[in-house]
Amino acid sequence: MPSKEPDGRESSLAKLRDRLSDGLAHKRLTKTQLATRSGLGRTTVQEAFRADGAIPSAETVAALARALGLPEGELLDFQRRAAAHRNGLVPGTGEGPGRPIEQWDPHDLEVHPSEAAASASSVRALSGYVHRAHDQVLADAVGEVMEGRSRMLVLIGSSSTGKTRACWEAVQPLAAEGWLLWHPYDPTRAEAALADLERVAPHTVVWFNEAQHYLGDLQAGERIAAALHTLVTDPGCGPVLILGTLWPEYEDQYTTVPRPGSPDPHSRARELLTGRTVTVPDAFDQEALGAAARLAQDGDRQLADALARAGTHGHVAQDLAGAPELLRRYKHGAPAVRALLEAAMDARRLSVGLHLPRAFLTAAAADYLADDDWDRLTNDWAEAAYASLARPVHGKQVPLGRTNPRPARRPPIGQTSASAAAPPAGPTLRLADYLEQHGRIARHLLCPPASFWHAAYTHLTHPDDLNSLAEAAEDMGRAQWAHHLRLRAAGAGHSGAMIKVAWARERAGDREGAEALFWQVADAGDPRGLKFLGQSLEMAGDREGAKPFYQQAADAGDPDAIRGLARMREQVGDLDGAEALYRRAADAGDPNSMSNLMMMREHAGDRESAEAIAREAADAGDIFPLLQLWRTRLDNGDLEGAESAFRQAAEANGGPTPAHLARTREEAGDREGAEALALKAADNGDFYILRDLERMRGESGDPEDLDALYRHAADAGHLLPLLGSERWQYGLDPDGSPSSPWSTE
Repeated sequence: MPSKEPDGRESSLAKLRDRLSDGLAHKRLTKTQLATRSGLGRTTVQEAFRADGAIPSAETVAALARALGLPEGELLDFQRRAAAHRNGLVPGTGEGPGRPIEQWDPHDLEVHPSEAAASASSVRALSGYVHRAHDQVLADAVGEVMEGRSRMLVLIGSSSTGKTRACWEAVQPLAAEGWLLWHPYDPTRAEAALADLERVAPHTVVWFNEAQHYLGDLQAGERIAAALHTLVTDPGCGPVLILGTLWPEYEDQYTTVPRPGSPDPHSRARELLTGRTVTVPDAFDQEALGAAARLAQDGDRQLADALARAGTHGHVAQDLAGAPELLRRYKHGAPAVRALLEAAMDARRLSVGLHLPRAFLTAAAADYLADDDWDRLTNDWAEAAYASLARPVHGKQVPLGRTNPRPARRPPIGQTSASAAAPPAGPTLRLADYLEQHGRIARHLLCPPASFWHAAYTHLTHPDDLNSLAEAAEDMGRAQWAHHLRLRAAGAGHSGAMIKVAWARERAGDREGAEALFWQVADAGDPRGLKFLGQSLEMAGDREGAKPFYQQAADAGDPDAIRGLARMREQVGDLDGAEALYRRAADAGDPNSMSNLMMMREHAGDRESAEAIAREAADAGDIFPLLQLWRTRLDNGDLEGAESAFRQAAEANGGPTPAHLARTREEAGDREGAEALALKAADNGDFYILRDLERMRGESGDPEDLDALYRHAADAGHLLPLLGSERWQYGLDPDGSPSSPWSTE
């Protein structure tokens, strides 16, 4: 018997069918007539009225309500409540973060408005939506979660290409099913996400728009990535749908595999994103333009205006978001306006946070102005420029607008000062996304002027901002600014900056000062401080004193510290114990452990195990141990063993080439073998190895070997690539025939 509880599924569904039946009787229609009037199939209408039938879709309920003259909102509310109970959700119970999708305004989820609001209280309408190829991928993902399987998709595309709107359109079928949507935002995106990811309930959409603010967070990004991976792969957590957006440069940053031996700060993010991205094109193709034109002809004024401005280039989404006008305002702005925008662009591309202090930008802008423009500035130039930049583009975005950072209302993540930094004093501004991306592309080779660095040192206070600029200054050859900015970052509590300052003190012989900084890092909750204290003691010869520091850092999850413990086991001859720790460090993400393990076995004379370990690393995508084994054996005069290692490395990287093997033979002193392989490479069109051999033999000063190379190259018809500046240095005749200066003929 159906439940009579007011919020139960049966009660909501019964009320829905009662209202439909009353409406049908009032209109004196048959169900066949209703099907015709509503545009629905007869079976669909019959199913909607059948007592034991499935819950009708929101579209069906809306069509029936219109055909019967019933209040559409009331009937849809009954439908949503019934669907929510079917999925095990009870709206308003607060079991997990988020609220029903229907309660969200898409603009609160950062969908760009496509027209200005008529008044402060009016609703900003979205333009009609044009479906493209990526929308089908999203629809497939939504279909899978509705069948009970969790999915995650991150849309990759440039600014203002329609990524966030596509996500919003994709989740509408889930709104009719009673799903929740959670947009972690307060007090910061990363803190909100990390605090509540474990509480996400089934039938929730997790909304990670601009996912770089989550995955790229210096303190929490990798933990967020790991938590998301668990959420999407653990069947007990689902079904959930995780949607995110990223610019292409951030995807490259998170998914690029670092060089062997380099830090890997985004290993969790790379694993999370693999196989879970879809590209959103910059422009509408002809099919999409045709669909947009049809919507415009049907009365969509916003699309009609965008198509008129977009012309034939197809950047309709960008136009709707105001991108072309933003760019025009920048390029044709007054000198002071351009200076402020370029200072903001440089700050964002060098990883300063979203909220840029106005005092910093005003001071930074000085050297972006030519002398004549600077001399013509009035006393109120900054106020006038900021007022100009605050004017909306087509009533939508502003080039550089005021923003209010939210104060932290939760305990900080960890114990570092960097994560608990106070917001900047004074007003802050945010650069429009499209201009930020334009600056990353157009200004990526430019170094900011001196006023920028001075303003950063004087006005920026957040440890992450100061450290990011210290790193950028160092990369750009601004060593003094790098030094002073790093000192400020260290003083503000940035662990990475403190570590680098400590290293500098160590190099200068101030071991006591270095250890004091390492202790500060450790006291702030960063296990790297303990690790470096251990390394400092180990380098000083105090292995026993180093061990407890390594152990504490290892227990806290630092893979390099685990490798330190492995190294100490190796030094006392416990090779099996060392191997176990090296493997544990590798599993924890240390990029050097497999190389160290391989070299340990090689030096112990266990060549077979060394090769097996190097091959194991190559199978996992790291060929560095095989290359290291090749170089070690080559240096030891073991040509056969070196070539074996090199062949395996080359095969793991796409196959060995004659040119690679020729270099190995040449370095080992096998001139004849090197020439044969070099000529084989030349037969395949690779002439660079011939030039390499020419250079190497010229530098060795051996005329006979150089003569032999020329003669063999000429016999094989490959002398031409060697002709050039070297020809006269080594005595080639104008016709290309070898005539070595050492020849007696």
